[in-house]
Order: sequence, then structure tokens, then C-alpha cells
Amino acid sequence: MENITFGAEGISVSVDLAVGHIADLVIERDGRRLKPLHRAPWIGEPREALPGTLPDGVLRLSGDFLCAPFSRADVEPAPLHGWPANSAWDVTGCAATPDGWRASLRLRRKVMGATVDKILVLRHGHPFLYQEHVFTGGEGAISVAHHAMTVMKEGGRLAFSPKRLAGTGDEALEPDPARGRSLLAYPARSTDITRFPAADGDAVDLRDYRPERLQEDFVTLVEAEPAGLGWTAVARKAEDDLVLVLKNPAELPVTMLWISNGGRDYAPWSGRHRGVLGIEDGRAAVGHAASLGDNWLKREGVATAFELGGRVAFRQVIGALPVGSSQLPDRVEAQAGSLRLATAGGGRIEVPFDAAFLCIRAVEPV
Repeated sequence: MENITFGAEGISVSVDLAVGHIADLVIERDGRRLKPLHRAPWIGEPREALPGTLPDGVLRLSGDFLCAPFSRADVEPAPLHGWPANSAWDVTGCAATPDGWRASLRLRRKVMGATVDKILVLRHGHPFLYQEHVFTGGEGAISVAHHAMTVMKEGGRLAFSPKRLAGTGDEALEPDPARGRSLLAYPARSTDITRFPAADGDAVDLRDYRPERLQEDFVTLVEAEPAGLGWTAVARKAEDDLVLVLKNPAELPVTMLWISNGGRDYAPWSGRHRGVLGIEDGRAAVGHAASLGDNWLKREGVATAFELGGRVAFRQVIGALPVGSSQLPDRVEAQAGSLRLATAGGGRIEVPFDAAFLCIRAVEPV
């Protein structure tokens, strides 16, 4: 069995068991069918037509997946983003629950000696996929991140929980103009995400995803508060919906944005990987060795790895709502049993949500 598909009222999910990627997420709400996640355009193409050196995680790039480590696996040998993103998972449980559905998967390989489990939960009437990853045992430390990806045909607007800092690494993703293009400055830091330094000396508003701006860039956002709800909202223009990615900042203190919009000219990207935004909540720097050693995030007081040896768990939530870009929130709050979104214009949206899943304290309704 290569894929597993299961659902609850108003939501279904498919997992590519060959690599552990979320192959599809479908949310049915208010008479609409939303598909918030991205699949690479080369999936399904003949293997011989693609570069032979591509890791399986790139060949089957889709939806969301666990990175462990994040980026380069330069401590324990593994492909890019580690074995959880590139090798097989087994189903250890998949059954209906009183309020929805629960599936459990286990990575066939171990990571730094640890057993890795993926738990996926759907709840009736909730427009969210609840995910948990658990590392049991092992030695040393591991950097981790989710790799959720959405796609926008005509761009969109972004909003975030408050961030205290945004930064790029030492090198651009695509420094060679013969192969692609990066538009942000590297390295760069800014406490204002509306004016992040660009390579041409200008500034870029990281909240604005413009389809005409061809680029391949990577920038890390640091949460302003270590407690409460961490969130990213993407109002997709053509799709006319709102994609939400939620986390506990105490577990995953950074959100890394991968802006992939026609910025790579070589195969398999070939200028056709457009409108993609990676929303990569993690505890990581770029590369396993860098995450364990000195790095700019650690100097800012940000944890970039989990210590292994016992039980390590972290969670993330992905969902979508059938609301247009005019309802991009400026505040998102978890209440007991619901998620409340408030817009600058005074609008309010409330949907079913399990705040306890992220181990955060629900706010009192006003």
C-alpha cells in the first residue's frame, strides 16, 4: 500500500507512505471544497526524465512532511531533510474515534537511534489536520521542522503571530544567475517584516506574495513571545480562501518561509515551480551540524534542536477556511473549543478548534 486515505466529517487526508508526505488535504465547508496544500508538478512524470541525483523527498514533494534534521543531514548520513522525508513509513493504527479519525505511522528507519512516530488526527466538523510527531529514545540532538507548502496561482497576502526578528542565512538559495535568482539580501536581519532588505538595496514586504516577482528565497521568522499561539495565515487571491498553519512556539520557535516562485531554472524545477510558499515551523537552523553548533538563532536565544534520549513530542495544525482575502486576520486566538480570527476591519470568524492539542492555554472569550 503506497497511500493511505482517511477522513472525518468535512475533511479528508491522504499520506504518501513511501516518504511520509501529506499527499492531499481536502476540506469541505460552506458548500466549497478547499485544497490548501501543494504537490510538485513533476510528480507522476517518468523517473528517467528527472535528474538521477534527486532524493525521494524531492521526487515526491507534496503537502507537508517531517524534516529531521532540517536541511543538510551532515551529522548522521541521510538525504536532504533526513530519512523522515525520504523513506517509508508503516501504518501502526488507523481507526475511527468517537469524534473523528486517528491514524498512527512509524518510520521504518531510526533517526539518531530514535524511533519516530507520526500521529494524525481529524475531528468531525473541524477544518484542521492535527499532527504530532514523537521521538522515543536515541542519543544526541536533532533539529526538526514541518514542511507545509501551499500554492497560489495569483499570489496572496500573509499575516503572522507577532515576530521579533526576521533573518536570512549567509548565502542566497540561488546565487548563480545562470541557474536561478534570489531577491532577498543574504545575510540580512530586520525587526520589521514589512521592510526586509532586498538584494538590490530596496526593501520587501514579507507579507506580500507577488506572482510577477520570480524568486527562490528563504527567510526565518522568530516568534515575539515563547508562549501562546503561533500562527501563519495565507489569503490566496485566486483560490479565494484562507490557509492556516498553527503551532506552539515553545515547541517550534521559528517559522521559516520558503518562497519558490519560478526562481530555479534547472530540472526538475525548470521555472515551473510557481506560487509556492513553504510555511516551515521548526526548531532548527539550516543544517544539522549548524543547528547543534553556533548559529545566529542560538545567539538570539532561540533553541535550534531537541535533546534525544527520552520522549520528545511536538505538534502542528494545518487547515483552511472558505473566506476571501478581505478577511485576512490580524489576530488569531484559541478559545475553549474554538479558534477566533479577528480582522482589522472589525470582522470576526469562529470555527471549531482543539486548543488543548497544541498544549496552549485557551483565552477567555470577550
